[in-house]
Amino acid sequence: MILNRRLLPHVDWLLLGGVVALTLIGLTTIYAVTWNIADNQPGGEFWRQAYAVPVGLAALMACVFVDYRTLAQRSPLLYGGLLLMLVAVLAVGFEAKGSRRWLDLGVGSLQPSEFARLVLALVLAMVYGDGRRSARSMRDLMIGGLVLAGPFSLIFLQPDLGTAVTLVPIYAGIVYVAGLRMRWVVGAVLVGVLLSPVVWTFGMQDYQKERVLTFLDPYKDPKDAGYQQIQARVTVGSGGLTGKGFGQGTQGAYRFLPEGHNDFVFAVLAEEQGFAGVIGVLGLYLFVIWRSLDAARLARDRVGAFLVVGLVSWFLFQVVYNITMQAGLAPVKGLTLPLMSYGGSSLVATMAGFGLILNVRMRRFTN
Repeated sequence: MILNRRLLPHVDWLLLGGVVALTLIGLTTIYAVTWNIADNQPGGEFWRQAYAVPVGLAALMACVFVDYRTLAQRSPLLYGGLLLMLVAVLAVGFEAKGSRRWLDLGVGSLQPSEFARLVLALVLAMVYGDGRRSARSMRDLMIGGLVLAGPFSLIFLQPDLGTAVTLVPIYAGIVYVAGLRMRWVVGAVLVGVLLSPVVWTFGMQDYQKERVLTFLDPYKDPKDAGYQQIQARVTVGSGGLTGKGFGQGTQGAYRFLPEGHNDFVFAVLAEEQGFAGVIGVLGLYLFVIWRSLDAARLARDRVGAFLVVGLVSWFLFQVVYNITMQAGLAPVKGLTLPLMSYGGSSLVATMAGFGLILNVRMRRFTN
């Protein structure tokens, strides 16, 4: 069903404004941290991110225009296409920084794993919402678990454990609102604790183990493994109350902090805008999450509500993990800060996700 004009008054312009505001704050922070003094212009990362913004807005609008139920009904096809793309990444994708995550499209690159969250949320919303299936039996839980296992395994093999883990909150959020029994939650926690030695020994790469050990004691290797975490703390703390000013930061601009435009963009923001700027951005994130959850409350059906809950669960998890990581409260992991960090595929996929959330809220009065 294509959008008609009667639905336009029901667009959540406040939510859309919050999403755009966070995107622009991220873009200006990338502009500042990648500024090249010799060339007197921002680096290539800024321009690539700037080009991704209109693409992301187009993806958002596309996900608003088409009825979310139409997308959910076709989610098995989208799921099959996603698995094929993830297999293609393993077969012919190009490698960077030790992982094979991208497909070369000639005019740019595409990271299919970033779109796995959207597809998974659509499929699980259809599984538990349209069929009136609850999550109160092991059989129903296993159905969703098998859906999760496909993209999770393929992304894990890239290897990209960070992105793979972000699929889990989508599954957890949807099965929770579908009636998950609390005893299953307690059981899962106990199983996780019991299996943790096995996962540590056989399921984690050496560099992943090093990240955990470095998190526990970054000063054990301050010039190598612990360097990034230490510098993140220094960068956040150096901003003080009001910050050093836009473009006046030193930790990120002079590359003392690696990945200042990407995973650690929030630390750069803290250095330049200080505690006041941090509070403002956190307020925007909370506002966006609140408006999104309100869309789930107002949804006309279970599919819409479950879809929004799945997407918000992923978004909330990634925001919280990225920020706590930069504060030294979680191990360093290659998880970007949604909407703000550098990454074209991440930005486009995130804005498409908010397009689906806007879609659900806008169509709450339709039959």
